[in-house]
Amino acid sequence: MMKPKRKMRPRTKGGPKFMLPTELKIDYKNFPLLQKFLSDRGKIIPRRISGITATQQRQLSSSIKMARYLGLLITGGIKK
Repeated sequence: MMKPKRKMRPRTKGGPKFMLPTELKIDYKNFPLLQKFLSDRGKIIPRRISGITATQQRQLSSSIKMARYLGLLITGGIKK
């Protein structure tokens, strides 16, 4: 009995949305940079979409979480 062929996922065209220089320091106080990597709902954009390195993604996620915890970065919409 033969296995059914798996469907291939179509490749997206275009390069990464954001590129960071490798010497850039990711800090929890840099709000404009952190907000680039958040969706409109406040979720962290994954590395495969943002196009940054794995090391930068780890630094970015910890900086965003720290800014959220300290109340410096407001994420998500305001509920009525």
